[in-house]
Amino acid sequence: MNKTGNKDLKLEDISIRNQVRPGDAGYLTYMHGWIYNKEYNYTTVFEGYVAQSFYDFLMNYDPNRDRQWVAEHNNEIVGFIAILGHGERAQLRWFLLHPDYRGIRLGKHLLNEAIAYCRQKGFKTVYLDTTDDLDRAIGMYTRAGFVKVAEKENHTWSDHLMELEFELNLEDLK
Repeated sequence: MNKTGNKDLKLEDISIRNQVRPGDAGYLTYMHGWIYNKEYNYTTVFEGYVAQSFYDFLMNYDPNRDRQWVAEHNNEIVGFIAILGHGERAQLRWFLLHPDYRGIRLGKHLLNEAIAYCRQKGFKTVYLDTTDDLDRAIGMYTRAGFVKVAEKENHTWSDHLMELEFELNLEDLK
């Protein structure tokens, strides 16, 4: 049962908005902190990293190259993904779903929206950073065509962690 008490929750029950509202960055930082601690035992250093990255995003936001998708149910944020443009490359950031909203294809929907935006904007590649303990996310990325291009050890957020970079060549999708 999900947090709504509705076992029949469907993707159509979720609304998506593209504008960032006051409070979003704080709430999303909070969500990252508690989900990654609960599910992967990440430290508060990870939450600080997320907070800093949201600060940088808000201070440098450019609506001509950057876009975010905020998934809501009953006026509460339940998922998020963003694209940050860097020249001919785009970076996928902060892809997160509340645990009670997994399994309704919301993650796939958000990822497909982000990739479609990148193609529309003419980016040549999309890259993302993740960690080797996020098996479900890595599976979703590889099914979408992302390939691992780099890895490095990261013991800052959790013990025995590998930080991975994945990339999707959008020119191959044409």
